[in-house]
Amino acid sequence: MPKPVTITFLGGLSDIGRNCAALEADGEILILDCGVLFANETQPGVDNILPDLDYLFDRADQVIGCVLTHAHEDHIGALSHLLKEIDCPLYGSEFTLGVASRRLAESGITPETIEVKTGDQVEIGPFECEFLSVTHSVPGGHITAIKTSQGNILHSSDFKLDEAPIDNKLTDINRIKEIASIDGIRLLLADSTNSDSEGVSKSESSIKEGLKKAFSRNEGRRIFAACFSSHIHRIQQIVDVAKFSNRKIAVMGLSMKLNIELATRLEILELDEWVDIEAAGGIPDEQLCVVCTGSQAEENSALSKVALGAHRQIQARSNDTVILSANPIPGNEARVYRMLNGFAERGVQVEAGSALGLHTTGHGKRGELEVLHTAANPEWFIPVHGEFRHLEAHRDLALSLGMPDDKVLLCLDGDQVEMTDGGLKLRTFVTSGKYLFISGKLMSDDLDVIEDRVSLSKHGAVSVSVNVSNGAPKVVVSSRGLVDEGAADEIHSQIERTIEKSLKNELVKEGVGGSKERGSPASQRESAASNKRGRKGKKGKTDKNLAQQKNKQKIKHDKKNSSEFVDNPERLEKLIKRAVRREVRDTTGLLPIIFIDIS
Repeated sequence: MPKPVTITFLGGLSDIGRNCAALEADGEILILDCGVLFANETQPGVDNILPDLDYLFDRADQVIGCVLTHAHEDHIGALSHLLKEIDCPLYGSEFTLGVASRRLAESGITPETIEVKTGDQVEIGPFECEFLSVTHSVPGGHITAIKTSQGNILHSSDFKLDEAPIDNKLTDINRIKEIASIDGIRLLLADSTNSDSEGVSKSESSIKEGLKKAFSRNEGRRIFAACFSSHIHRIQQIVDVAKFSNRKIAVMGLSMKLNIELATRLEILELDEWVDIEAAGGIPDEQLCVVCTGSQAEENSALSKVALGAHRQIQARSNDTVILSANPIPGNEARVYRMLNGFAERGVQVEAGSALGLHTTGHGKRGELEVLHTAANPEWFIPVHGEFRHLEAHRDLALSLGMPDDKVLLCLDGDQVEMTDGGLKLRTFVTSGKYLFISGKLMSDDLDVIEDRVSLSKHGAVSVSVNVSNGAPKVVVSSRGLVDEGAADEIHSQIERTIEKSLKNELVKEGVGGSKERGSPASQRESAASNKRGRKGKKGKTDKNLAQQKNKQKIKHDKKNSSEFVDNPERLEKLIKRAVRREVRDTTGLLPIIFIDIS
């Protein structure tokens, strides 16, 4: 009886990013992609988000390799974190491995790489992988047909059907039909990004006409053309139109420079001559086209710095036009619009998006997905690569094409599917599927840290230092990001008075510091008894001795109860936080993070 095969989804289901899955058979694991999710504005301080790599780290000795479907960051961006813990070879096309190796070199990692070409069939442990041609917005991508003991698994990668791709490499639908007709396809895993969009996508080659019109409208102006640095086919069209318009090419942005160098060396990009932006100062505006990164307004991108007036070599001016040959990725809209506003404030003209024929998607729409499903004719189907709404739309599409409801599985990160002779069984949350947040050199899965950062950014912070001694609490308050400097002293004093009053009231309840208060009933009874005994002796001396004894007892009693109060930090912090929140809320309407130091 054939042994079971499992697929564990570690990322990419309910997100556009952090794509990663683990295929397991005979005690060996083949990883399919290992990408990042780009952080959004609700995750301050986070650079990237990783898949649930802990699942792989716990099984490091079982990992036999990682197949890279293409060179986008959401498929290769987490490799440095994976390979720091697990030593395994990477399989991919020459371009994909070139981009991945360069990124890994930045982390001091030299990976073992095994190049595969379109049509290759490679045995990787218990898996036999065939690499099929696919059209996407990056060269060198592959659909992967994986032969297992439980039948063929077809992974579509990110794909579209383009009848006129720039490199003339079509998505190999015919080979998919052959595999389906000969051995059958047990399970289809397919890109869901545009499953909620009707029709078919425009060809990449159609963008050249939109670019020509944009360049024509901006004769005599300096042009910045921005796109993804990995979108070599888009770069090729920008270069071609710039040459047609008698413009020289300058390149701005490190990743753009490096990818252009790689693509020209591999003869994927035809670009004979270009200069670095630093050497473009002597080129007249009407003769210059600057090819650059920054279409998503990334924080440190060259284009964002120009928009903010923070670039060292380039200053935006009114004779500039920025052509954004990309649409904002979901989650990036706000920062892209801020960048566009920055250009508008500096008199720069902007032309952007699909409406002007300057961009087309790299992901197939519903019409193209129908062709894929029909060609593959899978027994089972799992939608992947998309937000939850995309996964649902893709499931509904499969059902509309006649797939039985029980043969379409809607999975989430952390779920595992087991393939056996009896069918496919879904096990939910076999692993957490958690986010691993990368902040600088730190990696954490603690959501509380992110929530604290959000709260700090909205409401600021209050720091409270409290000294409780002999019933006389001393409070010092400071704050950051709460109020402006002119109002701070008054509000800090109000908070200090409120806390001191609350603490004194609480200490009096404990019988501490009662010099002006009656104290507890027990202390009153003890005082009365002492006075009665004192009247029996010599009045002057006895009263003095009794007063000294009473004072010593009071100090000892106050210290004991004060110490007990301080030694209950949870209770004391709760009291202080309640007082601070009440005072700050009533005064400012804010709810800051509160830091407390008790001594």
